[in-house]
Amino acid sequence: MRFKLRQMEVFRAVMLTGSMNGAAKLLFVSQPAVSRLIAHTEQSLGLTLFDRDKGKLTPTPEAHRLFEEVGPLFEEALRIDDFARDLAARPEGALTLCSSPSLGLNFLPPVMARYLERYPNVRLKYHTTLLADMAHELLGRKAELAVSVLPIDHPNLIVEPFATGKMVCILPAGHPLAGQADVGLAELAAYRLVLYSRNIPFGQLVAAAFQRAGVSWTASVDIVRAELACALVRAGAGVAIVDQFSVGQEGWPGLEVRPLRESIPLALSLVRSRFDAPSRHAQRFVRILKECAAT
Repeated sequence: MRFKLRQMEVFRAVMLTGSMNGAAKLLFVSQPAVSRLIAHTEQSLGLTLFDRDKGKLTPTPEAHRLFEEVGPLFEEALRIDDFARDLAARPEGALTLCSSPSLGLNFLPPVMARYLERYPNVRLKYHTTLLADMAHELLGRKAELAVSVLPIDHPNLIVEPFATGKMVCILPAGHPLAGQADVGLAELAAYRLVLYSRNIPFGQLVAAAFQRAGVSWTASVDIVRAELACALVRAGAGVAIVDQFSVGQEGWPGLEVRPLRESIPLALSLVRSRFDAPSRHAQRFVRILKECAAT
């Protein structure tokens, strides 16, 4: 093999840091050692990876193309290394989860806390992902289990709805509409609106609700994540519509949450690959998730 793993590691470090010196610091080796290995790599591959001008490195087009291939491979090697260390440190193993971003704000943290109380020797690996990327995460085995706040239709995924919810409106504390038990879309449209972009599923749901109600509206701010809406509303930028799970439990200080008069329903779903049976850890997590959702 002409392009060895150590060469990939050093090449990746140079690409990430932009210099031989930066790569040396990242890898805890000397700068001359990095320079020698890069020169040897170029020679063995028969490629010029970096143009050198007065000490400045500029990656060649070939280097950029190579980096696109090296990145995922190196990340997979790190994952395997992490897995091997987990086998020694945590014999019970690990569970990798992902979810819609808004579920990571208030809904899932208590579930994960309860899971860790019951199974302290299992390592949870959790990250959020957009709905459009969830199938890739599961089918690529980057996550074993996903929790989605919106439906997913994919032939290679098993989707199990387990809870329902709604979109709600959020208002800054003391807002005139906060004195009402619920708020209509026409009332919200009279104020500056902070709304999900129409390019994402949440935005399409909200736009459809305004259209069904026959209410014309204009967003003052387009956002893609619930926490951005919450921060903007709390700062007085306007009023917003978000899913109830992003502001549930403890919620956000300084915000008032009110139901929408025109219902925009949501269905939480458990999602996993059709090609993999759920592990013991995933089955336990699902039981605890459903316990928490029922309370």
